[in-house]
Amino acid sequence: MNKIALQVYEAGHMPVLGEWYALPLIATAGSTNLGDDVFNRIFHPSSIRLLNYCDAVLRVGGSSQGADEMVQVAQEKGLLIYERLDELPLL
Repeated sequence: MNKIALQVYEAGHMPVLGEWYALPLIATAGSTNLGDDVFNRIFHPSSIRLLNYCDAVLRVGGSSQGADEMVQVAQEKGLLIYERLDELPLL
């Protein structure tokens, strides 16, 4: 994901991954393993909250229920959805 984020940046956009925000918060809040109450309270909800500050979503990679949920929420918010890096406009 970081390699793709770099390519998004080099295309002139400001990439952001939900994990960049969520994981430090989860650690600080005392999560001890994936899927514990602290993790579940922060991980996906923080990504959904982050969508309020995004113009578009680039959905790449394989099967992911969480990523599919983010795309669904982004669509409901009227955001642009891209499925390939080469679909992004160059800025």
